[in-house]
Amino acid sequence: MGAVSSRYAAFGGAGLQSGSDQGDTQPMVKDRAKRPSCTRRHSSGDTVECPTCQGIGRIPRGRESQLVAVIPCTDQRLRPRHTRLYVAGSVGVCLLASALVLFFLFPRAIVLSPVAVKSSIVHFANNSVQINITNVLNITNNNFMEVQAYNFIVQALNDKMVVGKTSIKNMTFVKPLSVQKYPFMISINLKDPGLSDYCKNPTVSVHILFVHLQMSMTVYYMAHYEDLSLETYEYIDCGANSTVASVTATPCVEMTGL
Repeated sequence: MGAVSSRYAAFGGAGLQSGSDQGDTQPMVKDRAKRPSCTRRHSSGDTVECPTCQGIGRIPRGRESQLVAVIPCTDQRLRPRHTRLYVAGSVGVCLLASALVLFFLFPRAIVLSPVAVKSSIVHFANNSVQINITNVLNITNNNFMEVQAYNFIVQALNDKMVVGKTSIKNMTFVKPLSVQKYPFMISINLKDPGLSDYCKNPTVSVHILFVHLQMSMTVYYMAHYEDLSLETYEYIDCGANSTVASVTATPCVEMTGL
């Protein structure tokens, strides 16, 4: 009996001790409830919102560049939209840009054409006749770029005999899509006795002289050189001065690209 009572006493003492322990744990639970939660702690100024957590997560401030976001394979951001439209638009823009570049930068012809004889001044010498002829030349630029014309050479022939020659190194600049008139003068010296007597003959009212002009020019535009040539025929009065424009025959144009 004494043993049993002592055993009960032992159990009773244990029960009391456990009861006292339970009573002691209740304040601890209340203390834990009073502590700030993890969410409140993360919502402080030391953290920022996570850009890939749909607004429900936070990351430490200052470590944004050190963290890697994991996106699910089903996320809409991994599925590009309007891909065909973007590809078709890009191809269309490239084709349009290429067509515009070819249209504006494609080399076009530079055309030389004579206008007429502007004037002719005749000087009589003892054994020769000198004529200063002023011509007007049209230079047509069909390009969208400026053209530089230089090395202009003119040669005058009469019956396959050279009677005059002139050259101009730096000629002119022709603006895009424009026509520029360029006057030039060439001196003709007639030393042939027959021609000299014909031009000095007072019994002839109009002294018609046939002149064959051969012209050549070099033009530079769009990073390449081009040689132009022109042949034309003129009729002038070698017996008197003239300031009336004379008619020129149909020219022959030749163009050679370099």
